[in-house]
Amino acid sequence: MSVTTVPLRPVSKGGLWLMWIGILALLGAGAAFAYQVTPRIGFQVVKEGTGASPTISDVVLVKYEGKLDDGTVFDANEQAPMQVAGVVPGFGEALTRMKKGGKYKISIPPQLGYGDRAVGPIPANSTLHFDVELIDFRTEAEVRAMQQMMQQQQQMMQGGAPGAPGAPPAPQGAPQP
Repeated sequence: MSVTTVPLRPVSKGGLWLMWIGILALLGAGAAFAYQVTPRIGFQVVKEGTGASPTISDVVLVKYEGKLDDGTVFDANEQAPMQVAGVVPGFGEALTRMKKGGKYKISIPPQLGYGDRAVGPIPANSTLHFDVELIDFRTEAEVRAMQQMMQQQQQMMQGGAPGAPGAPPAPQGAPQP
């Protein structure tokens, strides 16, 4: 058995450059295609806010109005507290780009909204349009601490101090005021 050898001519330097240019062109075309087909939110700043932006673990207080493509309002609220992680992906992404006191117009494609499922007055595959104002935001730890303080104050108001009017009587042997 014999092996036939085929003489190959060396590739010229000009040919290598053409090959690399072709590879770069293919990579550029692939990146442009990926950029075009990736769903993105529409984000327009109406009034720039100040300071830092909330993170995915923060709780925000927002004023918003949500509309469908035909202008039908499906939800609105003057002061709605919500956890950034607990909303649809497109709304959460928009919240993390906002600043306190700012006003924004956002448009959320179906892939980043409710997708192919209908939710309440929102039909399946709907693009959602929002006018949003970020009133304030707090970290989850700050919100928990505020809730605990409010619960303690509520207990004090309901139970009061021993011996106070409407409070349970002081235990026997306790010092009297």
